Amino acid sequence: MRKLFKGELPQAVLFDLDGTLIDSVPDLGHAVDRMLQRMGLVPVGETAVRQWVGNGAQMLVKRALVRHLNTEGAVLNPAVFDHAYQLFLEFYRQKTAERSVLYPGVSECLLQLQAEGVKMAVVTNKPMQFTTPMLDGFGLSGYFDCILGGDSLAVKKPDPQPLQHAMKVLGSTPQTTLMVGDSVNDLQAARAAGCPVICVPYGYNHGNNIADSKPDMMVEQLDHMLR
Repeated sequence: MRKLFKGELPQAVLFDLDGTLIDSVPDLGHAVDRMLQRMGLVPVGETAVRQWVGNGAQMLVKRALVRHLNTEGAVLNPAVFDHAYQLFLEFYRQKTAERSVLYPGVSECLLQLQAEGVKMAVVTNKPMQFTTPMLDGFGLSGYFDCILGGDSLAVKKPDPQPLQHAMKVLGSTPQTTLMVGDSVNDLQAARAAGCPVICVPYGYNHGNNIADSKPDMMVEQLDHMLR
């Protein structure tokens, strides 16, 4: 990481959440399957949901419905979507941190950055009603000076505005700020905001290898950034 900042630590680090800090698919998949079952549809399982996350809760629900209702290329019935979405919100709100797990190296990374005085933020497309309880459930909230969800602003990643807003809160600049994520949304947002970006290979990028999008650096787990 220091290589990206002339041998120094960045002033601030912005982290994506799902697929970067936490493997949240087990709880997301459970909520999606409960939603589908309530609608009389066959559950899809965790493997399918791993390909659908990364663009927010509404898109996750839409992808699940498109898969089951054969609406590819057609307009999804708004009433069907609204019903499904409310079911998903109900089920996921109940359990955001029960089956999900921290990725290896996350605790070590956050502890060391905090000890070094680096300011940190979470910038995720996850709605805040799920982001806050998830972070609280894993005991992570205290590490971050700024937490932005997908509904905190009028736009979300890959738009650069959430990153720019976080930098303003943290008092950093693009030249002194690092973005860390797992998907092309994170990379595109960082590029548009002018920040260096490090990506992890284990997250959710719709089945594509994030290395193909050429981030500034790849790390196998987050504590490796500090070597």
